[in-house]
Amino acid sequence: MEQTIKVDLSKIDNIIDRYHGNKEALLMIMQDISDIYSHVPPTVIPILVDRLGVKISMVYSVATFYKTISLEPRGKYIVSVCTGTACHVRGAEKIADALQQKLGIQEGQTTSDRLFTLKAVRCIGCCASGPVITVNKETYGGLDRTAAEKVIENYKQMPLNGTA
Repeated sequence: MEQTIKVDLSKIDNIIDRYHGNKEALLMIMQDISDIYSHVPPTVIPILVDRLGVKISMVYSVATFYKTISLEPRGKYIVSVCTGTACHVRGAEKIADALQQKLGIQEGQTTSDRLFTLKAVRCIGCCASGPVITVNKETYGGLDRTAAEKVIENYKQMPLNGTA
């Protein structure tokens, strides 16, 4: 059941104006929009095309190339499980399985309350600390199943308007 997002067009206009409508700033504009809505809502795409003078294919190219941009709603907390070699050999698959069970979603999905999105990433760059996960910009290493589940539980306990 897809939730419809109410888009404040004045916020979109303000973001575009902040970059002086420069099409070279498309990535930054889309990132700023994602910061507000957790993704670039479909209703915003024609506005970007019109105001920036870019082709729709360029908007989709940016959205699909950069992992920080999404066209689908994501959770407040983006949980990334490192699946690089060092983390893999230290049990990343067990961590991923535990998080899927804990959250009730598969990799690439978002919980129905839009609190968590679970992703697999190739390398976080903390190979000596593996297995590693990140939650937004916070890194947690040396995890086992229980420790990974505890990280998620701590985020569940945070006030909805709080920050990680």
